[in-house]
Amino acid sequence: MADIILNVEVRERTGTGGARETRRAGKVPGVLYGGSKDPVAVAIKSNEFRKALYTGKLLGHLVTLKYGNETQPVIAKAIDMHPVTDEPWHFDLYRVDEHQQITISVAVHFRNQDASPGIKRGGTLNVVLHEVELKCSADHIPEDILFDLTGLDIGDAIRAADLVLPTGVTLANSPDEVVATVAGSSASASAAAAEATA
Repeated sequence: MADIILNVEVRERTGTGGARETRRAGKVPGVLYGGSKDPVAVAIKSNEFRKALYTGKLLGHLVTLKYGNETQPVIAKAIDMHPVTDEPWHFDLYRVDEHQQITISVAVHFRNQDASPGIKRGGTLNVVLHEVELKCSADHIPEDILFDLTGLDIGDAIRAADLVLPTGVTLANSPDEVVATVAGSSASASAAAAEATA
């Protein structure tokens, strides 16, 4: 089960007025959705929520929701931040079964730029998709998907099908979807053209 525990309380008042009242009390308002139950308005202490958020393991991960003596697995699907103060303003949680198959967005990161001949020659990595949609069980959501750029040259494209996924995880995106490309700068293109004519 998840290591983050969110201690919530049920909010009596909903709507804008209820949310303002919750924030004045030093809490972040949110809503719990999903499953066969109705949505429930909840709140959590601001400092506790910030602490969970800054671990980097809150959004898109399985966490434990605690209300009194009851606990249940949930996934944080959306967190709104205040546009000026950048403080957490509102959040949405979804009820899930721990082993339930879900579709979720996971970040794609790239490594070994220095081992890519195309980037070494002045090419740039153009990232088209910063995240890919994956299907996996709620308790096996990968932190991220890493792609090794070793050997990639100018003009090469990385497609969703090229990503190496953990066991039990499948792609929800189209396999032909372009994730990133190694593009040449105009300077490196003209240098390559000069080399070709020489």
